Amino acid sequence: MPAGEAERAAADALWAAGAAIVDAGIDTAGAVLQATLLRAAHTARLAGLHRASAAAVAGVTGLRAARDGDPSYRLGDLVAALRELLDVAHALRAGTHTPAALEALRGTARRAYSPAGSLRLYGLFTEPVLTARGYAGAVTTTVDADGTLRTIGDVAPGGAERAVGAATRAIRLGDTSIDPVALTRAGLVVSGATVSANGRLGAGQAVRAARAGGVPWTEEPLGRLWDTPIETQIDRVVSRRDLPPDDRPAGADLLFLDVTVLGTTPGARDRVVAACGDLTVRLLVAHADPAFAYRDNLRLIATCPGLRLRLIGRLEPTAERAVRVLAVGVAPGEGPTLLLPPDRAGRIDLGLDRLHRADLPKTEPAGPVTDATEELPHAPLYLMHRHVERAISGGRPVLALSGSTAGDTARLRRVGLATGATLVERLTHVAAGRERDVFGRLRAGDNDLLSQAWLAAAVYAQTVEGALTRAVWASGGSG
Repeated sequence: MPAGEAERAAADALWAAGAAIVDAGIDTAGAVLQATLLRAAHTARLAGLHRASAAAVAGVTGLRAARDGDPSYRLGDLVAALRELLDVAHALRAGTHTPAALEALRGTARRAYSPAGSLRLYGLFTEPVLTARGYAGAVTTTVDADGTLRTIGDVAPGGAERAVGAATRAIRLGDTSIDPVALTRAGLVVSGATVSANGRLGAGQAVRAARAGGVPWTEEPLGRLWDTPIETQIDRVVSRRDLPPDDRPAGADLLFLDVTVLGTTPGARDRVVAACGDLTVRLLVAHADPAFAYRDNLRLIATCPGLRLRLIGRLEPTAERAVRVLAVGVAPGEGPTLLLPPDRAGRIDLGLDRLHRADLPKTEPAGPVTDATEELPHAPLYLMHRHVERAISGGRPVLALSGSTAGDTARLRRVGLATGATLVERLTHVAAGRERDVFGRLRAGDNDLLSQAWLAAAVYAQTVEGALTRAVWASGGSG
């Protein structure tokens, strides 16, 4: 079935506004283009296109952060928002869809909560949240008796200070109040529970909850999260990356790993190299904002080679094995591991808690180590990302620079990414394809063609990145 007339009109407005951003680039995407995109987002929301509207708002937020020099700005996040916006708008404008596919393209304005009966929940970890859309708070992930992840959060407009404060501010679930940090190490018994499709717990009037005891990460039902093979975890994460963020199940992007710290890479104290079975992985800072303790904690961990850790991290989808570490805990078995006081229940939320030297065992000091992940054979997919990101950074003028793609496309073809090379060449050709008027001035380019070329390259890069991520984590590396 095709989209409705109002939906198609809203999708056309979103496409035109997004295409203008791709043509202009960050430096010239000023107040007028941003206002046009926001107006299109509002029209889309009125037409029921909530998924595309949210992507448009995220795009405007990213543009403002980039132009204001906000330290939380990431070009990759802006690219992802514009790719989502144009991808959904293009799909709505073209062809027909099954009812389920059309509903997925429309998205949901507000998460509907359905009854879940009685739940016994165990706290897992708490993460401070600071988004590009201007929201901040803390989200606690819990696990029920069946091993399903559920989240309880307090996220609202604000900055880093609100994210840190929300971690110790009590949240209500039914008739019980508990702060996220306490819930991390405790549990809840909930009756009349309501849960959204993405695992978020509701706090309606009919919900009743009572505080209960928690369990260490090494005991059931938490321990089974680390029993899942790495390949299975990677496949789960990559397969769900194409879903809109609000539609992903709780914990869809999390990895549960047992590692041994090896040291740091030369000249990078916050890039920890660790062994995970027969694989070598990089442990990265989860969030760079200095209000969070991630960087200091990871640097302290790096000074303790041989330290065995049980960790929760977010997969960094690159051609390297990399994880952004969110929480660490005591590892099972023999060997040096964390020496945490009983009140910490054997784990630390790296963004909120602070490790101390006394929490670490004494080990022999070691200098920088060879990062075996750098020696992995991999396709230079960053060449694709570079051109996709250049379009958003500098717009059509930067893309149209002559001689800027020949070396990259030749290298892509040498490693078998001929389609990627063709898409990069088309993107550059379309950007440069502008005629001149009788006075020699350049005419405006065709934004539709440019955005179609950019979207094709962006979607291809994301798809191949997922395939490479699976392949890299499936191959054994020396530790």
